[in-house]
Formats: sequence, structure tokens, C-alpha cells
Amino acid sequence: MRKRKPSRVNRSRKRKPTGRQARVGRQTLRSEKIGALPILNHFIERLRLEQWLQECLPLEDKRVKVPAAKALLVLLRNLLISREPLYGMGEWAAGYAPDLLGLTRDELEALSDDGVGRALNCLFRSEPGAFVLAVVRHTIRQFKVTLGQLHNDSTTITFHGNYSEAAEEDTRGGQRTLAITWGHNKDHRPDLKQLVYILTISDDGGVPVHFRATSGNTTDDQTHVETWKLLCELAGRSDFLYVADSKLATAENMAYLHQHGGRFITVLPRTRGEDKAFRQSLREGKVSWRTIYEKVDEEDDQKKVLDRFSTTNEPTTSAEGYRLLWYHSTRKAELDALARANRIQRATRELDELRQRLGSPRTRYRQRDKVTMAVEEILKSRETKDLITVAIEERVEERYRQERRGRPTKDTRYVKQISTRFDLSYQIDHARIAEDQRCDGVFPLVTNVLELSEKELLLVYKRQPVIEKRFSQLKTDFRVAPVYLKDVSRIQALLCAYFLVLLVESLLERELRQAMEREGLESLPLYPENRPCRRPTARRVIDLFDDIQRHTLRSDDEAPAVFVTELSALQRRILKLLGVPATKYQA
Repeated sequence: MRKRKPSRVNRSRKRKPTGRQARVGRQTLRSEKIGALPILNHFIERLRLEQWLQECLPLEDKRVKVPAAKALLVLLRNLLISREPLYGMGEWAAGYAPDLLGLTRDELEALSDDGVGRALNCLFRSEPGAFVLAVVRHTIRQFKVTLGQLHNDSTTITFHGNYSEAAEEDTRGGQRTLAITWGHNKDHRPDLKQLVYILTISDDGGVPVHFRATSGNTTDDQTHVETWKLLCELAGRSDFLYVADSKLATAENMAYLHQHGGRFITVLPRTRGEDKAFRQSLREGKVSWRTIYEKVDEEDDQKKVLDRFSTTNEPTTSAEGYRLLWYHSTRKAELDALARANRIQRATRELDELRQRLGSPRTRYRQRDKVTMAVEEILKSRETKDLITVAIEERVEERYRQERRGRPTKDTRYVKQISTRFDLSYQIDHARIAEDQRCDGVFPLVTNVLELSEKELLLVYKRQPVIEKRFSQLKTDFRVAPVYLKDVSRIQALLCAYFLVLLVESLLERELRQAMEREGLESLPLYPENRPCRRPTARRVIDLFDDIQRHTLRSDDEAPAVFVTELSALQRRILKLLGVPATKYQA
């Protein structure tokens, strides 16, 4: 008789235990992590994320054990706390108290990476853009985020793999899918495919207010008008100050914003004629500067100047007639000089390596054209073409070999062979370096704003690096939590989840820092050895509460007793500053 194969329905998945459990005699002790979940839940509730998800997500099959809204919020908490890969989601969640994850014990046991993947599909079908817009509008009202200045930038999300099914844009379930393809990679990995991630943050606390993902071959200058239109809809006006990188500085982009009542600040690209003309005037010593701002560090009652900013005395305009301001930074000048020295050092090292290969008896560089191309490639990649002069020297070598094989005798005839070998020498142009040093630390800003002074415009632009911090958090998350997703729709939904991660982190930091300012606190002892931290980050706060646990002791004939790790004085202080009731950490 043949053995009957068990049906798929009858094969039950092994139940994973929740928390850690130990039994001694008639008593059972279950330990579950709490960590920073009450704090994160406080912000998730204020954002009303579960409500927005339930309203936006499509209807699900009644057989689904974990609703998509709950699965997505578990994913959000995971990304904020530990950034586990999706395939480890169930195991990670099993260590935490299910009620703090918004799950019942049965839902926690049913949670799996496949369920989270289906939840991402639901988010994609719901049009994530409309969901994010609703969340951000509520965030602005709930947290009173001002939108006077909005900073925009983009980065690339790099993917390892072929992703042939996402090679071109398409539609799926009525929604547009993006093309994971090659483009200008900002991670300096042109060999890998990518998507472009566009982020806009407010000047008020660096809170993300808009994100958009586009295909990997999208250029930045094509994204600004559409982004600005959506920000106008979000802000309810067009006169906010829009700060962006040099890709905004095209005649079409600036003209559109200016003609529609927009105000912008951007960087003039190095490819513009105005830049070339100004730097030539600098080399000729025709430019004078005046100091407008000093960045100082007050420590031990001593003022240390970290950076000094200057601007030109003569006002200038761009080719389109916009206000053009030239600035000089002493710190940037130091960094520019260091970067140039590093480029020269790398170029000379690579030229020395090429020279050794040319001298090898088995060299492949037998033609002058190949040597010339190799030299040009080195100078181009290190941007030192104008700083290093290379001379290629050619010499003829003669050698003799026997006409035939065998032991040589007095009658052996020899054949002369002539070969061409190459060598090179290089010289660093110190005069050109001295000229370039006059241009170190210089950067131009172009704007249509007339009412702000040179110093005020500079301070507005100096807020732009805050968005780089958000990108750094995004890239760190992606490195720590590898995501093996082949479905481009799930990838796009995951990028939406990461926007929510950045939103919660930024609001936590903003609320804590504002509370410190109200209380007159200059710092909190969040660093190791209780060293002071002047600008606490979400990561520091989450790590501070990592060891908080809940212990439930059960006896066969008694009511369960619940114990929670006692909070330290610093933890209680953080909770008070954030407005989170300490009762959230009580049994």
C-alpha cells in the first residue's frame, strides 16, 4: 500500500514561542522585551498611522491571519528598533510583548515574512503617495511643523542583482512600477542598478514632509518642478523658500518657480560660464572679500573659530538675471586643498604603477596609443589633468635569438629583433596648484529672493546638510537590514515604510530637543560614561531603553504576578521630556 503524502492543508507550521519561558515546579516565568516600544507607540498613535492605513489599504481576504495594517506597523517598529531583515521578522517579534506590537498572541504566532510581503503589496496597490500625503498633512497639524523653508535633495538606492522584470517602467494593479536600472549612481557604483529617492524636509526640526521614488535613470533636473507643485499643495501656498542642489539651477526650472510665485535658493553649477569667469578673476587677484559670519565653538569660556564666511563686495547676477552671491569658507578651503592633495597622491601612485607595468618584460602596452589612453584615464579619474604633466618616452630595444632551435654552435645563425618599449615621467605643476588655491573654499548661490541679506541667505543654505543626515540614516538602514525583494512593487512600498521611519525618528528628536530648550537643558548624559549629549538622536534614545523587560510569573493556583524592569532616573527624565506617561512602563 502506497504511503499517502500529507496534504498541504494538514501540514501545520510549528508554533514559535513568544518571549523566553522557564518552568520550575508549578511556576512558569515568561520574559518579554519592552524596550523603546512605548515611546515609539506614543508617536505612532499621535500620527494615527493605523487609522490612515486602515482607510487607505484595500479590503483583504477574511482568511488573512495578520491584517496588513498591523503587519506594516510591526515592520515600522522593527526598522526603528533593530532593522532585522524581513525573513527574520517573526523571530524578532516573538521576543517582544505582543500587545506592544499591536498584535494578539495568535497574530504574533502567525506573523511571517510572507505575510509582511503581502502587506507591502497591499500598500503598493493603495497608492502610497496619497497615503503619505494624508499622514504628512496630519503631522503638520498635530506637531505644528512650520513650512517656511523646505530643503530638497535626492540620493540613489543601489541594488545587487539583475531585476530583469523591473528593467522598464510598467503598470501593475493600476499603479505605476519603476524601472530598476543604471543611472548616475551617487554611491559611486555605476556597475549596479538603482532607484532614485527624492526627499524634502522642513527647516523646522528636519521633519520629512515629502518623498518620491523614481526610475534609476531619472536625472535630478527633471524632478524639481513636479516636487515643487506637490509641496505647494501641501503647504497651501507657493511663497515658501525652496532650497535645493545645483540640479535646480537650470533656466527652465528657475523660470517656472519664479513665474509661479516660488522662492528658491540653489547652487550655481561649475559648468556655467559665470563660474568659469569668476574663478578666472580669482586667479588674477581681481576679487575682494568681506567677512559676514563666523562659526565659533564656545568651550571652557574660550571662543574657537571653526569657520569664517566671506562674500564679495560687488553684487553680480546670473545669465537669467537672478541674484548671484559668491561665498568663501575657510573650512571648505582646507577641505578643498586636502582633497586636491589626495587626488594628486593617488594619481602619482597610479602613474608609478603604470610605469612598472611598462617596464615589465611581459607588458601589454606595446603601442603608444594604449599608453596614452592609460595615462589619460588616470588623470581624468583623479581630476588632475591640469595639475600633472606626463611625458611618454619611447625607446628601441634590440635583441638577438637563434634562427633555429637547438644547442648553439659556431655555425648557429642569429636573427636581430627590434621592439619598441615605453617609459613615462611626470611633473606636478605647482604654479597651477597655487592658482587653484585661490579658488579653494568658494561656492556660488543663485536666488530670486531679494529681501534677505547675504548672511541670512547663507544661514538658510547651511541648513541643507540636515537632509544629508536623513539620507545617512536611510542608507544605514538599508546596509544593516538586507532586503531580498525581487518584486519591484514591494520595493516601492518598502521605500514608503522607510519614509515613515525617518518621519518618526525626526519627530522624536524634534520633540526631545524642543523640550530640552524649554527646560533650559544644554545636554543629557546619553553618551558612554554619562558624557553629555547636546543634540540627542532617536538612536540614542532607543538604545537607552533597550534593556527594559516585562516578566510574568504564573502559578497553577495563583493569579499571575507581573514585574517590569525599574526605570533609571535618566529614562524617567526622557519620558517626561517626550510627554510619554511613565505608566506605559508599569505592569
